[in-house]
Amino acid sequence: MKTEEPRTIYLKDYRPSPYLIETVDLDVALAPENTRVRSRLKVKPNDDPDAPAGPLTLDGEKLELHSVKINGTPINDYTADDQSLTITSPPEGPFEVEIETTCNPQANEALEGLYRSGGIYCTQCEPEGFRRITYFIDRPDVLARYRVRVEADKREAPVLLANGNLVEDGDLDDGRHFAVWEDPFPKPSYLFALVGGNLACVQDSFITKTGRAIDLRIYVEPGKEGRCGWAMESLKTAMRWDEERFGLEYDLDIYMIVAVSDFNMGAMENKGLNVFNDKLILARPDIATDTDYESIEAVIAHEYFHNWTGNRVTCRDWFQLCLKEGLTVFRDQEFTADQRSRPVKRIEDVRLLRARQFSEDAGPLAHPVRPSSFVEINNFYTLTVYEKGGELCRMLHTMLGEDGFQAGMKLYFERHDGQAVTVEDFVAAMADANDRDLSQFMRWYNQAGTPEVVCRFEHDASEKTAKLHVTQVHAPSPGQPEKEPVPIPLRIGLVGPDGEDMPLILKNGSEVPGGLLMVTEREQTFEFADVAHRPIPSLLRGFSAPVKLSSPLDDADLDFLMRHDSDLFNRWQAAQTQAMKRLVAMARGEGEFVPDVREFALAVGPTLTDDWLEPAYRAAFAVPPSELDIAQEIGADVDPTGVHKARRDLRATLGHTLQGDLQRLYEDYAVPGEYQPDPDSVGKRSLRNTALALLAAEETEDGVKRAQTHFKNADNMTDSMAALRILAGLDRPERDEALETFYDRWKDEQLVLDKWFAIQAQSTASDTLDRVERLRRHPAFSIKNPNRVRALIGALAHGNPLHFHSADGRGYEFVGESIMEIDGFNPMIAARLASAFSSWKMLEPGRRAMAQQMLERIAAKEGLSRDTSEVVGKMLG
Repeated sequence: MKTEEPRTIYLKDYRPSPYLIETVDLDVALAPENTRVRSRLKVKPNDDPDAPAGPLTLDGEKLELHSVKINGTPINDYTADDQSLTITSPPEGPFEVEIETTCNPQANEALEGLYRSGGIYCTQCEPEGFRRITYFIDRPDVLARYRVRVEADKREAPVLLANGNLVEDGDLDDGRHFAVWEDPFPKPSYLFALVGGNLACVQDSFITKTGRAIDLRIYVEPGKEGRCGWAMESLKTAMRWDEERFGLEYDLDIYMIVAVSDFNMGAMENKGLNVFNDKLILARPDIATDTDYESIEAVIAHEYFHNWTGNRVTCRDWFQLCLKEGLTVFRDQEFTADQRSRPVKRIEDVRLLRARQFSEDAGPLAHPVRPSSFVEINNFYTLTVYEKGGELCRMLHTMLGEDGFQAGMKLYFERHDGQAVTVEDFVAAMADANDRDLSQFMRWYNQAGTPEVVCRFEHDASEKTAKLHVTQVHAPSPGQPEKEPVPIPLRIGLVGPDGEDMPLILKNGSEVPGGLLMVTEREQTFEFADVAHRPIPSLLRGFSAPVKLSSPLDDADLDFLMRHDSDLFNRWQAAQTQAMKRLVAMARGEGEFVPDVREFALAVGPTLTDDWLEPAYRAAFAVPPSELDIAQEIGADVDPTGVHKARRDLRATLGHTLQGDLQRLYEDYAVPGEYQPDPDSVGKRSLRNTALALLAAEETEDGVKRAQTHFKNADNMTDSMAALRILAGLDRPERDEALETFYDRWKDEQLVLDKWFAIQAQSTASDTLDRVERLRRHPAFSIKNPNRVRALIGALAHGNPLHFHSADGRGYEFVGESIMEIDGFNPMIAARLASAFSSWKMLEPGRRAMAQQMLERIAAKEGLSRDTSEVVGKMLG
C-alpha cells in the first residue's frame, strides 16, 4: 500500500465553512459490528462574506453509506470516498439532508469515533472523531443543537446516555429500548458524546448559587461504585470553586461522567457527559496513591471547567486549541493551589514545564503555543499548547491582577458566549476590560522557543542605588530564525543582609507594586533608590514568566536565598540551581565533587528540618533536578549514564550527610489512623517517603531493610509504592520478592497492575531491559490497551532515560518496534511514543547514531500513519 502524501494545513488559509448546520437529529441503533446511524441535518448557506461558495462537503471515515436524501427525496447527485461525501448541487437557501450509514464499533481499535471498551459503547470525537460516526461538517466553528435518540439491546446496554437532558425513554420490541437526549446549547461536533452499556451509577446532587438542583452521576462498571466517592466530592468542590472564584454556574440539569478502561486520553469534556479514563475516577486507599487522588481532583476540575472555557465558548479552528486548553489548565492549576499548597503546586507545574515543555521548545518538535501549520492535529495536543498555554494565561493574570483578569473573563463571556472564537478575541477582551495595549503579548502565542532572560546586577553603596540590567535572548527555532522581544512580567525582590525584603523604589521615586517589573525591550535597565546595603536580588519570583533565567548570583548568594528568601518558590529555585551546578559538573566528570556536594547537602538541611514550613514543601525542596533537567542543561553530547550516576551520587550524599535528620523525619511524620487524602496527611506522607528514599539511596543494609519493613507494613498504596520503587531499583533478591508479593496481591486489579508494570519499566536495575521485554509478553499485557502501553512502553521511553538510551541501542529497538506495531491500529498513541526520541540530537555520537537509525526505520515503514510520519519527519528534518 502506498503511503498517502501528508497535506499541510495552514492557519493563514482559514476560511469559514460554506455551509452551517443549525440542528442535528441523530437516531443511533447500537450493535457491536453494525451500528446504524440515521442523521437529519438542517443546513443553510453561510452568509459570512468570507465564506467561499461551493458544494456541500461532509467529512466521513470508516463509514458504510446507504442512502442520502435532500428535503425528503432520495438523490444520486453526490460523490463519496474514504474521506468525505460531497453533494455537488445542493438547493439554494436552507434545506434538510438525511443520511443513513453504518459503522463497526467492535473493529475500531483507533478508539476515535464510536468504539467499544469492555463491552461498553463510547465515543471520543475530539478532534476529528465525529466523522467516524456519521457524515458531517466536522470542524469546531460549525455549532449546532443536537437531539439524539439511542436504542440498543436492553440486556447488553441497559444504560443509554448522550449530551444534554433526558427528554424521553422507553422499551421497544425484541428486548430493545431507547432514550432521547436534547442539548439546548449549540456545540461543535467534537463535543458530541454517546455511551451505552451495562453500567452502575453513583448519584448525588449539587445546589448552585442561584438555588438550582443539579443531578450528578458517575457511571462505572458494576461493583466499582465504592471507588467513586473521591471523584464525586472533587466534582462538587470544583463546581463550588468555579462559582466563587470565577462566578460561573453550571447550566444543564444533569452532569454525567462515564469511566472506561480503553481511552487514548485522560478525559474528555463533552457537554454534560464527560468520558474519563477510569484511572482518573476510581480510587480507594489500598489501590490509589496520594498522587492518584490529586490527579483525580485536578482532572475532574479541568473537564468541569471546560464547560465554560471550551464548551460555551469554543475554538474557531484547531489552531486555537490553546485558547480552551491553556485557559482551562490555568484554571485547574489555580483550583489545586487553592485546595492544597500554592508553593508546592507551583513547583510541581514548573518541574513539568522545564523537564518536558522546555525540551519540546529546544528540539525539532518546537512550535508556537498557537501553531501556524500542522499535518495531523492529534500531534498538537502537546505540553506547549497545554502547559505553556497555561503559563501565558498566568502571565496575563500577573500583569492585570486578579480583579483585572476577572474583568477580562467577564467581558470575554459577554461578547462570545455560544461562539467559536480565536486567541485574538480572548486577548482583546483582556485588553479592553483593562484599557491595556496587549498587542505585543500576541508574540507569546506566535513565537516558538523558550526566551532566556540574562540579568546583571550592580550596587553602588556611595550613591545608595542598585541597577538591574535585563536582556532578552531568543534562540532560533524551526521556521523562526529571528524573533521579536516579548513582554515579560519579571517579579523580583531585594533581600537585605538581615534576610528581610527591602523596599522597592525606583530612582524616579515610584514604588514597584508587588515587585513586578515589565520587561518589554530587548535590553532594559531598572534603577532602584535608597539601597544602602548590598542586597541579594531574588529574580523571577513565583516563576512569573516561562523563561530561562541567567542570574548573577554566586554560591554564597544562592545559599543565602536558600535560607532566607520570603518567596518559597525562589528559595526552592536557589537549591535547584546549586544542585544543578554540581550535577552538571559531576555528569561531565570534571574533578572530585564529594566535599562540594556534602556542603550543598548541609545547606539543604535547615529547610528540610524547619517544622514551620509545610511538610509537602520540605519534601519538594529535597528532590534534586531530574535526569531530563540535567541533560537539557548540558545540552550537547549528553551521556545518559553519566547523568544518571551524577544524580544517584548526589542523592546518596544527601542521604548520608543528613542521615540523622532524615531518620528523625521518618519517625516523626508517620500518619496515624485511617488513610485520608487531605493536604496535611499527604504532605506528611510525602516528607516521610522522601526521607525513606534518601536513606536508601546508598543501598546500605539498613536502608534496604527499612524499605522492606516500610513495604510490609504499608496500609495504603502511597506507602506501598514508595517502598516498592526503592526495592525495584535494586540488583538484589529483595526486589523480586517485593514485586512478586505485590503482583500476587493485586493481579486482579487492572489499575494497580499498571503501576506494577510502570515501576519495573522505570527501574534503574541493570536487567531492566530484559525484564521489560519479558513483561511485553506477560499475559496481563495488552498492546491494544492505551493504559497498559503507557505503563510499560511509555514508562520506559519517557520515564527511564538510563535504559531507553541504553548504550547498546536495545531501548531504541524495543520502543521503535513497538511504535511501528501500534501505529497500525492506534496512530495517536504511536505518535506520542515516538516523541520520546525528540532529544536524540543532543546525545553523544554513539547513541545519536543509533537513535537516528531507528527513526529512519520508522519513517521508512510502509503505510505509516500521518500522525507518526509528521512527528518522525520533524525529528529527522
